[in-house]
Amino acid sequence: MALEWKEQISSNINICHGKVCIKGTRVMVSVILDCVAEGMGEEEILKEYPSLKKGDVNVALMYGASLARGEVIPLTMES
Repeated sequence: MALEWKEQISSNINICHGKVCIKGTRVMVSVILDCVAEGMGEEEILKEYPSLKKGDVNVALMYGASLARGEVIPLTMES
């Protein structure tokens, strides 16, 4: 499962200035994490950002948790 969530995030210099996003969207992982920190639930976040799908909030949380553990998450910068 660890590899699966990593495949659902991307970084592309032409999308959101290369910030990490949920693949196939322009929704930055940091935006999702901010929403969760403000107390928004998954359904509320999905309504606010319709390009997201069920499970994307969890992907953002797993990404954030990995960073908090000090893990290095290699991403290929798309162009």
